[in-house]
Amino acid sequence: MTGLVYKSTGSWYTVKSLQGDFMECRIKGKFRMKGIKSTNPIAVGDVVDYDLDENSDVVTGTITNIHDRKNYIVRKSVNLSHQMHIIASNLDYVFLLITINNPPTTTNFIDRFLVTAEAYGIETILVFNKIDTYDDAMLDEQLFMQYIYQQIGYKCLRVSSTEGKGIEELKEIMKGKVTMFSGHSGVGKSTLVNAMEPSLHLKTKTISEQSKQGQHTTTFAEMYDLSFGAQIIDTPGIKGFGIVDMQKEEISGYFPEFFKLKDQCKFNNCLHKDEPKCAVKEALEKDEISYSRYNSYLKILEGDDETYRTDIYNDDRIASDETRNKN
Repeated sequence: MTGLVYKSTGSWYTVKSLQGDFMECRIKGKFRMKGIKSTNPIAVGDVVDYDLDENSDVVTGTITNIHDRKNYIVRKSVNLSHQMHIIASNLDYVFLLITINNPPTTTNFIDRFLVTAEAYGIETILVFNKIDTYDDAMLDEQLFMQYIYQQIGYKCLRVSSTEGKGIEELKEIMKGKVTMFSGHSGVGKSTLVNAMEPSLHLKTKTISEQSKQGQHTTTFAEMYDLSFGAQIIDTPGIKGFGIVDMQKEEISGYFPEFFKLKDQCKFNNCLHKDEPKCAVKEALEKDEISYSRYNSYLKILEGDDETYRTDIYNDDRIASDETRNKN
């Protein structure tokens, strides 16, 4: 039998058959995808084959095969730094939810996410959430950030779950597609899903006023069928987003604005760091490339893992301010 993985708890997988029936399945022994070093062999969004196991009191299934994935999104494993964790697979779009100060989303985090999505062939749409809570300063920062990414070519949406702003535009994009919501804990992923599909009643929690960090409400990635003809994967909040399995020479290729200038550099293997006659650095000097983006690139190039919101957050704010002052 063939089905689609809707939920993964690490040991059990909820699979929906082609006939629309749900089955709890597991795997026996080691199950590894060829060439993929991941902590989870099966992810939400995978198409799998499974056999029924009727030897127990409750009918369950055993997964025997994983179909080839058209794409997948990964992050560095929390416990195993040299391995990755597949968040979800076979996606049409991923929506990265961003909030300015409740909790803050850093440009470094955004850029690491975008680089990974570019590397694995997934189109990302930036969703600026909670716009109803912004004061003038936060609104200015949000619009400036939106300007940076729109200039590169990324689609940006402005949404308020509580006031219903931007919801219909978001739903229109999602119709007939498999999409994923991602972002830090507390950016409002589950609240946004509830706004689109109130009958789901996904659990939500408030932001900690002391730390300005979200509290985890989604424990495992899970796919939901929505009434307007869409499928959404809700994921646990991500604190850090370490880059995995990427050579230094290829990183700039996942910054679209850098890639456009690469053939104008003097050296074919230019890392856009210390080399002379570098088109990327020249564009940076002319304010044609955002300093915050270049700052993120250097951090990724140097192999710095992103910690949650400490020095990097301050660096990003400084980068944003410097870019703003140049303009």
